[in-house]
Amino acid sequence: MVWKNKSHIPVEAKSSTFRQLLPLLILLVVLGGIAFVGYQVYLGATKIRDTTEQRMARKNLVFTKDGLKVGVKHVEQEKYVDATQSWVVKAWNLGNSTPPVKRR
Repeated sequence: MVWKNKSHIPVEAKSSTFRQLLPLLILLVVLGGIAFVGYQVYLGATKIRDTTEQRMARKNLVFTKDGLKVGVKHVEQEKYVDATQSWVVKAWNLGNSTPPVKRR
């Protein structure tokens, strides 16, 4: 009764094709899982790097191709001169306030 069977492929051939493709499917699933984990690690490392750069920038530290550059906070010239002059004036006044030593 060959004319009643519309499928020309035996049942055994269909199952053997699936058995041949099963290792490939398992391999693709495993590689997909490894790729997902690797991508998540990459995203985490990138976020940590960006956060660190922002925190360092607040402290005037900047990473460049040449290395780490340390910036100096802006000090206004007028405030610097006033502070320096006040110390000089204090030292001058303290130096002149002592009575002279009498020599015999």
